[in-house]
Amino acid sequence: MKLLIKNIAKLIQTEETPRSWVAGKDMDQLPILENAYLLINNDLIEDFGPMSQCPKGDFESIDAIGKFVFPSFCDSHTHIVYAGSREIEYVDKIKGLSYEEIAEKGGGILNSAKLLAQTSEDDLYNQALTRVNEMISFGTGAIEIKSGYGLDVENELKMLRVIKRLKEHVPVIIKSTFLGAHSIPMEYRGRQSEFVDLIINEMLPQVVAGDLADYVDVFCDKGFFTVEDTERILMASMKLGLQGKIHANELDYSGGVQAGVKYNARSVDHLEFIGKEEIASLKGSETMPTILPGAAFFLNMVCSPVREMMNAGLPIALASDYNPGSSPSGNMKFVISLACINYKMTPNEAINATTLNSAYAMGIENEAGSIARGKKANVFITKEIPSIEYIPYAYTSNIMDTIILNGKVINI
Repeated sequence: MKLLIKNIAKLIQTEETPRSWVAGKDMDQLPILENAYLLINNDLIEDFGPMSQCPKGDFESIDAIGKFVFPSFCDSHTHIVYAGSREIEYVDKIKGLSYEEIAEKGGGILNSAKLLAQTSEDDLYNQALTRVNEMISFGTGAIEIKSGYGLDVENELKMLRVIKRLKEHVPVIIKSTFLGAHSIPMEYRGRQSEFVDLIINEMLPQVVAGDLADYVDVFCDKGFFTVEDTERILMASMKLGLQGKIHANELDYSGGVQAGVKYNARSVDHLEFIGKEEIASLKGSETMPTILPGAAFFLNMVCSPVREMMNAGLPIALASDYNPGSSPSGNMKFVISLACINYKMTPNEAINATTLNSAYAMGIENEAGSIARGKKANVFITKEIPSIEYIPYAYTSNIMDTIILNGKVINI
């Protein structure tokens, strides 16, 4: 079945020749076609162009006069399979406790791990499904979901089975990431290398045998996993055919960026602490620097030096980090606003970072992230808005009019 969207005021992120990502000064260039059409054939984009060349035919059609059409947001870093919420820790933060202090007293990730162990697989699935549907309503069409609240063999596998079930039942593109190295369980404090052994020798083989993950992640940072731990896990993962993704430099200069580049990680994420050495390491690599503005906002942390990174010619991706402890939101439009307000990114740069570049960070740049022939027909139509700049400017306004995933209109 074909669907024609016609009279589009602005068709955003169009590509005649698809790119893997955009970097440096090119991030401020956003290809836009005015007074356009978009033709969808089943679940793929078949064609697009100016209305003067709009095809004739007996198509189902949507009149988008005065409206913009975007490729769906790609959210390349989330933790949306979790049990319950952690608003009490939010109050601890208000009272002045740091992220590390909450973690040291058994809160944070360890608190989520305790709750998850007590929650059934069906309940975890239903909670995560609610979050996915919420993200869809915000314009997201691709989501990377990490494990990491299990921290033992049984519960990490339980989380990954939930993610696999979501892959099979929701219309968004989902990538699954095994994050067994998210925190050190209390019983392994003081003998951390033994927990790394458990991840490598017991968890990873079962993850691969069950085809439960697309990537492997490690939290390489102060108070969590060392560079040596990280490299051991990445080496073992590579031998099993899984590429890495790294939580790096959120809390301090950790060496995680360099380790990620060394082992060809798909992305290195957080990056509040980035200097000349990290930028030099990323320059010329195939590793995508990914910034998580929601976490820095919620935790009141320093902002990553994004402008310095782009001035050095690097690409930037943005993701929500949707999780119960440090970023309880999957609203990518709000991420764009935070990027513009707190990181001084232009709207064009932020849109490139939440579509094309974040698609690359998930490994789906050939099927998502732009309006290109043959890509997945995951798009959204805005309400009538005056400009691109209005999107980050109207930071609490709901601009979504119509969500289309796999070529089908989704009720929101």
